[in-house]
Amino acid sequence: MKHTFLNFKTITLFTAIGLMTACTSDDSDGIEAPTQPEQSERWITVTGARMGTNPADGNGGTLIYAISNEDAKNPETVVDVFNNGFVAPSNRTARLQASEDGNTIFNISYAGDTGGNYTKYTVEGGKDFMPTGSEISIAEYVGTAPRWIKLFDGDQTGSAVYVSTEHQVDDNDTPDDVTDDTYLRTEAKVGVVTLDLVNSSIKNFKEVSVPLNAEEEAAGYYFSRVDMPTLNAAGDKLYISGRLSKVDPTTLESDSGYEILGSKTIVLDYPTLANPKVITSTVGHGNTNGYRSINSFEYNGSVYQANQGDPNGSHILKIGANNEYDDSYVFSLDAALGLEDTYIVAWRPTSHGKAIIAYEHAGSATGSAGKTQGFFALADLNSKTATKLDAIPSSDDLYLYQYQGFAIYENEVYLTVAPVGQDGNIYVVDTETGDVTQGAQLINATGSHFIGTF
Repeated sequence: MKHTFLNFKTITLFTAIGLMTACTSDDSDGIEAPTQPEQSERWITVTGARMGTNPADGNGGTLIYAISNEDAKNPETVVDVFNNGFVAPSNRTARLQASEDGNTIFNISYAGDTGGNYTKYTVEGGKDFMPTGSEISIAEYVGTAPRWIKLFDGDQTGSAVYVSTEHQVDDNDTPDDVTDDTYLRTEAKVGVVTLDLVNSSIKNFKEVSVPLNAEEEAAGYYFSRVDMPTLNAAGDKLYISGRLSKVDPTTLESDSGYEILGSKTIVLDYPTLANPKVITSTVGHGNTNGYRSINSFEYNGSVYQANQGDPNGSHILKIGANNEYDDSYVFSLDAALGLEDTYIVAWRPTSHGKAIIAYEHAGSATGSAGKTQGFFALADLNSKTATKLDAIPSSDDLYLYQYQGFAIYENEVYLTVAPVGQDGNIYVVDTETGDVTQGAQLINATGSHFIGTF
């Protein structure tokens, strides 16, 4: 039976028009009445980013729609999230997280008047996401465009971070003559807030100064962006990923074309958020902060982290139980796939060490929306190997850079695959066997794109 999704009423405030329904006949009046999709083992929340000004900018809002995992695997199911979905509150693309069982969606609005507002919803199927708990704002701690993540501690805690920077100079007693100033360093102050996801309240906040070593600071390097706080297996350290930038010490202007340093992570005591320490990889270089999707995960007692902007292509890096990079672990995506200049835009490991990776690489096409083509691979953290998923259809307009979520149920990962502005499908990857199944149909909207499942 084909599942059809009909518009039936207008919902104000946070909802869009219509409802995805499986239709049955009402014998009393002949009207087809909508019925709620039923959950089987797990809800799969499909997420779309509507176009704002330009195709694939994702600035027109985020819409979500929940179906059962069985319907997600059924190619007869039709999902029209852009007409029938719930609008997740956010001025731009919402920053969403899901509970481990898929029954709760967590959201912090990004930018605008509601930027920094935390809300939580119970997933009830279709467009029905019922607010639960209190709405609180973390804007006073981390601003209206916070970068946040749900810690993997049983859905108990979220954490958001920001960094502020200030160039420090010695004015040599001539404060009106900047040409006489001597550059000293750029101070990076990192703010971290932890959020009680259960009780919708602030747990802790701390701002700490995070220095690099003296040589790096004298050359003008500093943390310019931080993101992706991750709790270690012992639960006593919080890792914060970062991006380095560089200023020209002689002019105080932003530098370019500089040497890319080893990938770095800030380590804080947890839950106190004190005693910052910076660790550096000798395997990977470039940034570790990622973009929209979670970039580091705890697995088997260690934390595995992707890097980006590496001159030798993206790596999966390992931070051991001793809270230091394990430089004996070398997983180059370039080497694993036989490509050059790979760039991991999003990834997610499963409980048995297999991982789905969304990536770009040198030579990737540029589609009609002006965005770089993306691909999916299945990787193994233990063997440090990866294989491109050729069963997923290729398109110049398959844009994955804003990809946010990978819903996982048992050994299966649910992917949204649709070119910008074009219809597509959910694809389900059995990470044990590598089998790929084409699932539900995804109805797209002009200039819009799908950004994953939760």
